[in-house]
Amino acid sequence: MVHFPVPPEVAFDYLVDPAHRPAWQSSLARVESVTDGPAVGQTWVDVTAPGPRPRMETTVLDRPHRWTERGTWRSFTAELTLEFAPAPGGCEVEVAGLRLTATGLAAPVARALAAAAPVAVRSDLRRAATLLADRA
Repeated sequence: MVHFPVPPEVAFDYLVDPAHRPAWQSSLARVESVTDGPAVGQTWVDVTAPGPRPRMETTVLDRPHRWTERGTWRSFTAELTLEFAPAPGGCEVEVAGLRLTATGLAAPVARALAAAAPVAVRSDLRRAATLLADRA
């Protein structure tokens, strides 16, 4: 869990908006092709610094409690679920689900990336919390 010094609604709105992602997601250079949202079915393309351009989609949006995104790129599929809960001085954001899979020859790469992903996601969430704290 990562503490955010803002109410759940503020953290939720910030994190689910693709336009904010390049500021807090370390692997992301920019986003492109963002459709209207936030809403279930909203899509965008993450343009990552390493080069892959996964197609992203919001699959769950229960403001301000739960949000899930799914990304696909070639044989890779990733899914991330965040849950938001009120806490003293703000809210807690928990990674409630994180799954990264791939088929064929990419499967071992996906397993290695999946092992490192929780640390990277928590680091990115801490960066987002700091950015929101600076705004407050």
